[in-house]
Amino acid sequence: MDNDNEKQTLDMIEQITRNDDTKYYELANIVMNGRAEKAAELGMIKEVRILKLNIPHSSAVGIYEDYVNQNYTVPPMELTEWVEYQKPEGKILDAFNDILKANRIIAKED
Repeated sequence: MDNDNEKQTLDMIEQITRNDDTKYYELANIVMNGRAEKAAELGMIKEVRILKLNIPHSSAVGIYEDYVNQNYTVPPMELTEWVEYQKPEGKILDAFNDILKANRIIAKED
């Protein structure tokens, strides 16, 4: 599958509130944030908040960005469902948590 034209650059951290009031973090960009806002309007999620803009493009961001680009596509504005990106144990989850720590979204371990 040729995905080059659709490669997403992730440069913000969002907090998504699910309809059951649980929350999770996601890396996104302005296009993805617009779709999350639309999903909230349609009742697929409760809320999306941008926590950090223009995050540094670290190697951890590159790892997670490659994973997202290889496994997901940004849906059209005519949303039919909300897709929550899975974060597999190991390299992907470690990179994601490193991003949250580096941007002071979650605390670093001592």
